[in-house]
Amino acid sequence: MTTSFTRSELLQPLPPPASLVGPWGWVRANLLSSPLQALLTVVGAYIAVTLLWAFIDFTIIRAVWTGADRDACLDEKVGRSVGACWPFVWAKFGQFMYGFYPMDERWRVNLTYGVAVALLVPLLIPAVPQKPLNAVLFFGAFPILAFNLLYGGSLINPWLSVIGWLAILGGITLVVGYLMSRVEGPPNLLFLQAGGAAIVVGVLLLLLVRTGLLDVPRLPVVETRQWGGLLVTLVVATTGIVAALPIGVALALGRRSKMPIIRLLSVAVIELVRGVPLITVLFFATYMLPLFLERSPDAMVRVLVGVSIFSGAYMAETIRGGLQAIPKGQFEGAMALGLNYPRMMSLIVMPQALKLVIPGIVNAFIGLFKDTTLVSIVAIFDLLGGIRAGFTDPQWASPVTLYTGFAFAGIIYFAFCYFMSRYSIFVENRLNTGRRR
Repeated sequence: MTTSFTRSELLQPLPPPASLVGPWGWVRANLLSSPLQALLTVVGAYIAVTLLWAFIDFTIIRAVWTGADRDACLDEKVGRSVGACWPFVWAKFGQFMYGFYPMDERWRVNLTYGVAVALLVPLLIPAVPQKPLNAVLFFGAFPILAFNLLYGGSLINPWLSVIGWLAILGGITLVVGYLMSRVEGPPNLLFLQAGGAAIVVGVLLLLLVRTGLLDVPRLPVVETRQWGGLLVTLVVATTGIVAALPIGVALALGRRSKMPIIRLLSVAVIELVRGVPLITVLFFATYMLPLFLERSPDAMVRVLVGVSIFSGAYMAETIRGGLQAIPKGQFEGAMALGLNYPRMMSLIVMPQALKLVIPGIVNAFIGLFKDTTLVSIVAIFDLLGGIRAGFTDPQWASPVTLYTGFAFAGIIYFAFCYFMSRYSIFVENRLNTGRRR
């Protein structure tokens, strides 16, 4: 008996493969690739559509857009089920944005916002040139200008005070450099002369400020207890975000230092601050700190210091994680090139470490921006505190006023946090050229 291994007829053609390109191909590959994934897609889509429709229905479809008082937002007055009461937001908009800032002086807040946007936008766009000058203006000059505009007082003395203290610190640095040059080799008298001159100039500038000769021109003083709303939220969040990074870098390097005193102090600060909630830090800075100081700083300043230290302690652990992820060969290669410790960290190690932890850094920034709502507990009214204060007005008391205010606050917080998240993804993708596939 013989067996044949030769086909006597042609093989039937196979059906065409499922499309893997185009929109339908993406759907098949990412949403419907298996029965379980298809089920999860349907359930997730149902939940998302339900929540989105409820939000749109409340804030747009059933919303009331015009009115003079609570009657415009009552079901029995309108004759239908009422959604968001946007006339309440329009009536209290100034309070939500500025708090109790004087009406005639609110142009100063608007001018501060305008200058901030004009300096920040070019700093965030990579194609815009003159980044060093832009950074100096935003991180150096703008805080002084913002303090001048928001708080008021003399327009010249704050600048002279900052220049005086910088001159004194620079002079001390030059004197220390002179003393170190005497130990390592021939002393450099230029360091001593320049340092002494800088200290003298700084002291003279501070004395000039104390005399009060330059108190004019000046703006009317607006105490920080009159600040509120989105203004306080942005001031606290911006200060905490800007201060968190340098404080975190210093604490992270201190914790990895080989000097026992510096390492012990860094560990103590990090663990002590991270071991208590933010509200405890705010309470201590607001109510306990004045008991230990002869002249207590302003309440807003105390809150800013507490938030900066708290966010810096958390940032330190994020940055330390990035430093530990750097291969040992990077340190050895930098030392083989003859780089000292400051140059090795600033030019080789720290840029790589920060690039690795961009998601963690931005996550901390977003968390800090939302945590600014806690300052209302220590009698400083931020955006959410201003909205809650608006609920007490009986002229706008209605069943939907509460939900309208919180929806308005949620939209603002989401807009800021979403922008920070998307920009961090843009920066991460732009810097991730070495790992891009």
